[in-house]
Amino acid sequence: MNAPTRAVLELSRDHDASPGPQGPTYKTLMVHLEVGRPNPGLLRIAKDLADRFGAGVVGIAGRQPMQPPYGDGYLAGDTIQLDRDTIELELKTAETAFRDAFHDHSEKVEWRSCVTTLPLSDYVTREARCADLIITGATRVAAFSATRHVNAGDLVMQAGRPVLVVPAGANQLGLKRTIIAWKDTREARRAVVDALPLLKASEQVTVIGMGRAEALPHVLAHLEDVVGWLASHSVLAKALTAPCVRDAADSLYDIVRDVGADLIVAGAYGHNRLREWAFGGVTGDLLLCEDRCACLSH
Repeated sequence: MNAPTRAVLELSRDHDASPGPQGPTYKTLMVHLEVGRPNPGLLRIAKDLADRFGAGVVGIAGRQPMQPPYGDGYLAGDTIQLDRDTIELELKTAETAFRDAFHDHSEKVEWRSCVTTLPLSDYVTREARCADLIITGATRVAAFSATRHVNAGDLVMQAGRPVLVVPAGANQLGLKRTIIAWKDTREARRAVVDALPLLKASEQVTVIGMGRAEALPHVLAHLEDVVGWLASHSVLAKALTAPCVRDAADSLYDIVRDVGADLIVAGAYGHNRLREWAFGGVTGDLLLCEDRCACLSH
């Protein structure tokens, strides 16, 4: 295992959301790149956010070496050397793409990389101590080598930092319309606090609550509390309730499409290796959403 490398370079009452003192912001963004594939959209979004918040940026990539076939335990010497050469090339290519994207950035720019036999999410999680927000891509493990893949679910659960998951086809995050998928849990409350800089930068924020039809007045009362709290932090938001008559993920995305949201903020919870989102069983939907970003916190 190689040592890590680093290089620096709609609502029932109105709330007043008048501007106050500047609130929380992101001072350092960590941008995770999966090696062996292009990351232009993710880098473009990360650069836009870094410029918007005046944040320093830490680029990071990891790679696992090729593992022997199960039960064999042996790899030929030339195979090992070829893998080492491939890893070196992939990490260097990722670093070059990162530095090209941030060549004119006015704040601190740093690169970190590592070859490790541990899960790559463990490496990114460990390095996340220096960052306020982690930005990573959304990929399906079956479609991409596990030696290059960071399990975004594990990353969200372990990092202790909010994770912005960027779908492969995304090229911008305009923050025109942001949705908060609310459920009255610790994780959802944590997610809203973690996403405050993004919420303050959003042109429109909607807090969504779902439940049985008879419970919606109770849900609305909770949402009004959230909207009031956001107003105290200079975020003008509105509440929207909807009956959950089908699968939670389908109901959520119906609302997301109607609102035209480009960002979803949600909390996450899990037990052992089972990952579930606080808004319901929408784990894969949020992690692998193909048309909008998700900011997730545990």
